[in-house]
Amino acid sequence: MSKTIKELEALVQPWEEWKRASAALEETVPLLQDSDPSLRSLAEEESVALQETLNTLVQEVLPPLLLPVSPTQDVSALVEIKAGAGGEEAGLFAGDLLRMYTRYVDLWGRDVSARGDPSGASGKGWKTTIISESLTATTGGRPAYKEVTLEIKGRGAYDTFRWETGVHRVQRVPATETSGRMHTSAVAVVVLPLTENETEGDAALFEVDEKDVRLEVMRARGAGGQHVNKTESAVRLTHIPTGITVSMQDSRSQHTNKQYAWKVLRSRLFDRKLREDAERNRDTRRTLIKGMDRSDKIRTYNYVQDRVTDHRTGFSTMNLSNVLDGEGLEVIIDSCRKRNEEDAMAGLLNDG
Repeated sequence: MSKTIKELEALVQPWEEWKRASAALEETVPLLQDSDPSLRSLAEEESVALQETLNTLVQEVLPPLLLPVSPTQDVSALVEIKAGAGGEEAGLFAGDLLRMYTRYVDLWGRDVSARGDPSGASGKGWKTTIISESLTATTGGRPAYKEVTLEIKGRGAYDTFRWETGVHRVQRVPATETSGRMHTSAVAVVVLPLTENETEGDAALFEVDEKDVRLEVMRARGAGGQHVNKTESAVRLTHIPTGITVSMQDSRSQHTNKQYAWKVLRSRLFDRKLREDAERNRDTRRTLIKGMDRSDKIRTYNYVQDRVTDHRTGFSTMNLSNVLDGEGLEVIIDSCRKRNEEDAMAGLLNDG
């Protein structure tokens, strides 16, 4: 009950404001016909201001508050970044995206309830941890990643970063390119819901039966010296009903590898459940932004034109460095969020 009350609190203030503005507008109607010019002029000014307030409430404030509450509003996120076509250049851009996301959390990573509130302390509630990484090279002090998994813990992290799922394309002239030709590379980003049954709400939302998971331990492979040959620290988890497999060997501790492997496995299974639910729900499927499929190209970063374009909403900005520094990414994510809210409201109206 307390959770429901908290969810409805956001609707109370704008609804009360709507009623006050509507009542005040009705009171100005007779004054617009008053014989006193000065009084009539004041009534006209007040009427215009009240109509603007009502329009703002109807068009911008109330619609998202009337939408069904997201089932993942309290869920954290796992962000998997994998270099695709483009060789080392793709690996370098994977590192750029990793920095962009960590910078975004530093700048905007407050509790979702404080978003847009000037009094909300920056950084409140969200924390980032790299739980797995695979480097291909380091160029000029910049790491090139084959793949990296970033944990973003905090209320609302998944619902914010879910719009990053898809293929990110970069067009730029590599530092090693002597002829000045522009190269096109791609990086795939998959954002998964992270739930670890830390709260009663998470436990009710999604659980994994440990009896359905097969655990295997083995010696780590690759660089690592004598430790690799002597310690069985690598862990592989297999979810038998679905066949989903997660391997982890980044840490020298088998316990730590097991802990991280469980995080990734739960997230992938939770993501699978959400997608299956969406497929079964016609309304949910219809209101998803085009391009949510993880194989779709969602965004292009063009260094030559200093431009970033999101292909789902058509939003473009000419300040690429601001986006990669994390600050400008909020505008792009917000455009995806608003587009989704508009589509969801259209779906509700059509059903009505």
